Amino acid sequence: MEDVAKIDELVQKNKALKTEIAKVIVGQELVIDQVLNAIFSGGHALLIGVPGLAKTLLVNTLSKALGLDFKRIQFTPDLMPSDIVGSEILDENRNFKFLKGPIFANIVLADEINRTPPKTQAALLEAMQEKSVTVGGNNYTLQKPYFVLATQNPIEQEGTYPLPEAQLDRFMFAVQLTYPSFQEEVNVVKATTQDKDYQIDALFKAQEIIDYQKLIRRIPVADNVIEYAVGLVAKTRPNESSATEIVKEFVDWGAGPRASQNLIIGAKTHAALNGKYSPDIEDVKAVAIGILRHRVLKNYKAEAEGLSIENILDKLL
Repeated sequence: MEDVAKIDELVQKNKALKTEIAKVIVGQELVIDQVLNAIFSGGHALLIGVPGLAKTLLVNTLSKALGLDFKRIQFTPDLMPSDIVGSEILDENRNFKFLKGPIFANIVLADEINRTPPKTQAALLEAMQEKSVTVGGNNYTLQKPYFVLATQNPIEQEGTYPLPEAQLDRFMFAVQLTYPSFQEEVNVVKATTQDKDYQIDALFKAQEIIDYQKLIRRIPVADNVIEYAVGLVAKTRPNESSATEIVKEFVDWGAGPRASQNLIIGAKTHAALNGKYSPDIEDVKAVAIGILRHRVLKNYKAEAEGLSIENILDKLL
């Protein structure tokens, strides 16, 4: 019964959190829902969108409302792993001292992750996976809760280093940001061309978020929901017997087992944030596109036909 009361409390706190974010961010409800789902699930998110869609502002506002420590790293072609992880220096007593890099924060915004070479991308992705870094033979644990929210610009591909599929798989969600509607853009222009600062109140403490993550892990899931999630992921693999015609024709590679795990954790979080005490198949469907978008690789035929991954996934759902 205590867990039920905690879920009810989380629903109220989530509503208050979204109200706080709405002071600064106009619209983008689906994006905010997916990023919050990643945070309460203990996952990371990749935000894909053209410049000027308030990706950085969203992450900064979110960190303030969650009461978490925030650092931003601008990824550039000359960025080295030590620039983000930190390095050992000699102090005045000739002893080695570790200087922590910007990766040591609760929320790390990796801005334009595809602008930096694979070596530096790998250093960040290792920290995401292990929640710790090794420098000079010493292991340093990152503070919890720990989230990486990376951004990627889909239009400028010259001079970029696209993330390999195996590294994309470390992100729980790939969140697609779209242009605002006409009215939303009018509201954005009104809000940002005045001399007015909005005060964002911190509604959570770090330990509270960790407790909610543990609560979500404890939520029970019916076998048929798990079987639906695993079956859905299997259908994205063109060599599986359950693959549909559209997948066999237009997909090169399907999603791996991490997608099935993320579908269930994401469905649990979606259910909890909407006041349900156990997820159903609708909760799996609600998070499926964001979780599978970056894990399914379409082929040249799909490109020629103008089919997007979202079109293919919609047909599967």
